[in-house]
Formats: sequence, C-alpha cells, structure tokens
Amino acid sequence: MDEEKNLIPVEKYLKTGAHIGTKFKTCDMKRYIYKRRSDGLRVMDIKTLNERIALSAKFIARYPKERIVVVSRKLYGKSAVNEFADSIGGTAITGRFVPGTFTNPEGKEFIEAKLLIVTEPDADRQSIEEAVKLKIPIVALCSTNNTTRNIDLIVPINNKGRKSLALAYWLLAREVLKERKEIKSDDEFTKKVEEFEYQLKEVREESLQEKRKEISRFPEQRGRGNRGQGKRGKGSGRRKRR
Repeated sequence: MDEEKNLIPVEKYLKTGAHIGTKFKTCDMKRYIYKRRSDGLRVMDIKTLNERIALSAKFIARYPKERIVVVSRKLYGKSAVNEFADSIGGTAITGRFVPGTFTNPEGKEFIEAKLLIVTEPDADRQSIEEAVKLKIPIVALCSTNNTTRNIDLIVPINNKGRKSLALAYWLLAREVLKERKEIKSDDEFTKKVEEFEYQLKEVREESLQEKRKEISRFPEQRGRGNRGQGKRGKGSGRRKRR
C-alpha cells in the first residue's frame, strides 16, 4: 500500500485489529476478504478499508450536519458514535432504536434524517428499514459476516472490537471535518482516538445497573437462592405407583 495515500500508518490499522473479521463470511462481503487465517478468522483488505473510509468521509461531508444520524445498538459502539456525532455536529442514537424515529413525525423521538450511518447492519436493522422507506442513503461498517442489502456505501472493517470502532469513527470524524474545510490538517483535529473507545469500566457499571433493575422488577426473588429446594433422592417429586 502506498504510505502517502494512507489516512494513518498501516501499523495503526493492524494494532486495532480493524482488518480482522469473523469465521463466517457472506456472499456480500466475499470480495472484501483478503485471506483466511489458520484459526479460521477472515482477514479484510486494509487498502480497501482505507479507501472506503476516505470515500465515506467525502460522501458524509455532502450532507447537512444536523441531518446526519449515526446509530449503534451495541455497547462497544456507544462512545464512538457519540464522539463522532459531537465532532461533526450530527445526532447519535445508541441502544434501542425506537420504531418510528424516522417515519413518525408525531413521535417524541422523531428525527428528520437525510443520511444514516450504522455500526452493525444486523443489530441496527430497525434504523435501516426506516431509512429505506424514506430513501435515506445508508453508510455501514460491515464485517465479514454481515449482509449488505440496502446499504449504499460499505466500509469493510471489524465492527465488533472497541479499538477498531474507535479508530473508524475517529478517522471518519477527522476526514469529514477536513472535507468541510472546518480544519485544514490532521493536527488541527484535537480529539484523541482513545476518547472514542468504549471503556470496559462502563460495561461493568451498566451490567450492575441492569442487575439492579432486574432485582427491582422481581423483589420477591431477592435472597431466595436455592431455599426450599433441599436434597432430592431418586424419584423425588414423583407420585408412587399403586
């Protein structure tokens, strides 16, 4: 790969595993796969990845910032899409995508979108379905196991890893701002890639919150454990035959 045309040094792509896919491949993603490793994981072409990020940035920069929506249902994309939206002036939607967000003007979650960016086509399919109905263009980060139906612009990349997602959205944000002439050089983009990375501490905290919610919903189960089950011998719980 010509280093002068790289958005970043190749080593940074490699370090984050941005080119590493899954053990599965779809017909849609076959053309983006460079090889299959001995452990079964598919490897995507870094040159194509680099080119698609640059192309996507040019494409995204054509749309009004306030009409760009980026979504991620998966936790590992949460920080990345929030920072990306904050950087370019778009809107981020994380977690569950409320049905009608694009299609129901009367809904409180309604957004008049002109461009949709999704982190994982399968997880974010509700937003894709609504964008298709309104003929909203869609940019998607796609791994080797994804289907790309209804996707207008594919970025072949590891969309499962924290570091890979952080790098992808950090690069997109920087390149979009350059395309808009809001910054003139890479150095003017002051945000660090680490700011886009979802922290594992957040995962633990959110898991604890979910457990607390579950306990509050079913308070009668607190502290019950295995109480009352006792030891049972063979045939326990069965009626004796007479």
